[in-house]
Amino acid sequence: MLLNKKTAFFRMQNVIKNYSWGSKTSIYELFGIPNSENKPQAEIWMGTHPNGCSTVECQATKLKLSDLIAKDKTSFLSAKTVEEFGELPYLFKVLAANQALSVQVHPSKQEAEVGYEKENNAGIPINSPVRNYKDSNHKPELVYALTRYQAMNGFRNFTEILNLFKSIKSETLLPLIQRFSIDQTASGLEKFFVTLLSLSGQQKKLALNDLLSFAQRKTTDISELILELSQTYPGDIGLFTPLLLNIITLNPGEAMYLEARTPHAYIKGTGLEVMANSDNVLRAGLTTKHIDVIELASCTDFKEKTFETLKLEPTVHEFGEQKYAPPISDFKFSLYPSPSQAVVKPQSAEIIMAIDTDVTLTHRNENFVLSKGQSVFIPAYVDEYSIQSQARIARVYN
Repeated sequence: MLLNKKTAFFRMQNVIKNYSWGSKTSIYELFGIPNSENKPQAEIWMGTHPNGCSTVECQATKLKLSDLIAKDKTSFLSAKTVEEFGELPYLFKVLAANQALSVQVHPSKQEAEVGYEKENNAGIPINSPVRNYKDSNHKPELVYALTRYQAMNGFRNFTEILNLFKSIKSETLLPLIQRFSIDQTASGLEKFFVTLLSLSGQQKKLALNDLLSFAQRKTTDISELILELSQTYPGDIGLFTPLLLNIITLNPGEAMYLEARTPHAYIKGTGLEVMANSDNVLRAGLTTKHIDVIELASCTDFKEKTFETLKLEPTVHEFGEQKYAPPISDFKFSLYPSPSQAVVKPQSAEIIMAIDTDVTLTHRNENFVLSKGQSVFIPAYVDEYSIQSQARIARVYN
């Protein structure tokens, strides 16, 4: 098949992931995408990741987006992107959580490369439940809230962590708390964290009983969250994480960046999520899946993350474009509130998604209409196009 560089817009058909924590109603309510089987619809994947690659229409043929790009990577992605990444470097998602996802950390790029090679050399299958590294990439993430979106992100202030754990009044946890009180450093927090996650048997049971008793006698947001999580994850050591991590609720239209090596968890809500093209997850709780505490700790920054730094603020540009620019080269994210002939000059491959209503894209004499909830792939060879809509449009690029 010869590449036709006159084609500016490739309509995408995207994979919906039916994970158990997903919402049965949110994606339908927001985008009108049917859920005839009434399954939890957790994520819509837009990109080339092999676990959920989008398909596109090309010359009356449907093919995987990854196969389309492979026909001429430089034209589709740009020479710079091919040199740096060799593939579409980001994955764009809609994420709809009806209950909490696991507490997790994503490794840095170097850690992912080393860990992936090490597990390959050890002969651990990619699909093994004890495998930590599914690929050699890092996985920084950005979330833009479409509904109220509750999450945990980064360690609280050390003193705050200590005071919260002291208030449990747990004899079982007292030795851990005393050691951390003496050594309120990153090293001290690491030892506290590793020891807590490694509790087992009667010690773990007693500590969790003390935690739930504490939550039941307090009326705070933290206590309510612990009790809510305990309904879904009874007996899980991750129930302690609301005492360790910042709890934040994004209002619709607010965004947050989650850098590598930062513990976090999504609790409830629907948002747009952009990440590096990776599936590397090291879990720390609220899960029935494998937890490798030592590997997790080696990929975690044990530093305080102040609450004021959690939200990512945009800069406003021509045509009202709100640009979110996290400190990585894998992806950027823009939001157009209601563009009237906004002109875009791509430097890389882009994905556009219509959030609230139809959007019209124009390239020279070609008009292309996206319905709410649909997305389109735009190659890097497109020199310029315009966007027109009466409501929000999301744009992802690198």
